[in-house]
Amino acid sequence: MKYTTLPHTDIEVSKICLGTMTWGKQNTEAEGHEQMDYALDQGVNFFDTAELYPIPAHPDRYADTEKIIGNWFKKTGNRDKVVLATKIAGKAEFSKHIRTTGFTRETIINAVEGSLERLQTDYIDLYQLHWPDRNTNYFGQRGYTHSASDYWEDNIHQVLETLRDLIREGKIRHVGLSNETPWGVMRYLEESKVHVSLPRMITIQNPYSLLNRLFEVGNAEVSHRERIGLLAYSPLGFGVLSGKYLGDRKPDKARITLFPNYKRYSGETATHATQLYYELAQAHNLSLVQMSLAFVNSRPFLTSNIIGATSMKQLRENIASIDIKLSDEVYQGIEAIHDKIPNPAP
Repeated sequence: MKYTTLPHTDIEVSKICLGTMTWGKQNTEAEGHEQMDYALDQGVNFFDTAELYPIPAHPDRYADTEKIIGNWFKKTGNRDKVVLATKIAGKAEFSKHIRTTGFTRETIINAVEGSLERLQTDYIDLYQLHWPDRNTNYFGQRGYTHSASDYWEDNIHQVLETLRDLIREGKIRHVGLSNETPWGVMRYLEESKVHVSLPRMITIQNPYSLLNRLFEVGNAEVSHRERIGLLAYSPLGFGVLSGKYLGDRKPDKARITLFPNYKRYSGETATHATQLYYELAQAHNLSLVQMSLAFVNSRPFLTSNIIGATSMKQLRENIASIDIKLSDEVYQGIEAIHDKIPNPAP
């Protein structure tokens, strides 16, 4: 395994992060425990979860993934071997079974307390805001369109104050963002620079893959200049970049087969790009999974690549991608496809 540090800290994390959003829906608790056992044995010491998981979110399964992880900590005693990240759900239609009030002091404190109880731990290493509670372009929206009727009162100072207090209490160690725009990232950083007692956002968890490189448009410069690290999610685009859906195939128990409304990475243009990336990988004796993950692993703004799997076979291949080094010819081929079909799955 290869390691980096969480920016502005001395916390060492594996460049492969174990994603958990299928545990409790597509995966059983026993399968989740098996994945954690294997990942830790392979040197993966960074796990990411959220109160919203498993996905698709449903009231009957609320926070079941955190409970699965908590039971594993209790069973194995491995809490001190893991850098643990989780997230608070923001205000959105699909999270209204959790809360509708956004990031108030009360909801943040309640969310942290709930996660601590379910995870059976005294502290969270990295606590992230899962998406903004203002209206902006995230979750597949390519651009931002402002509405004159959209009212949002800037509460970023108050959010950081609450997070600061939770850090002082020892309940969380560091804070990060997710599904955030360059404006949002800079606004949080600005507030913590002006008010030095407030905590600094150290990571941003956004989508990044061969099919979605929009992070490079604005956030990559922010990442480099401000030292805020990318935690890349969906590096295989819901499994699309495994190639298993090419030719209109619908593999049994596969994510998009089970949940066909998850179309973010499955449009006509994205499918065409996937075919081209598949052919490029084949021409260089690589699997599409290997090439796709190795590309993400190589990015200079990456802190960790969040992989997910529903089978042990997938998990083994995903983790092993850390040892794949792409040739200059492969990188040139990737850029040629990207120039032809840029970001087909925002």
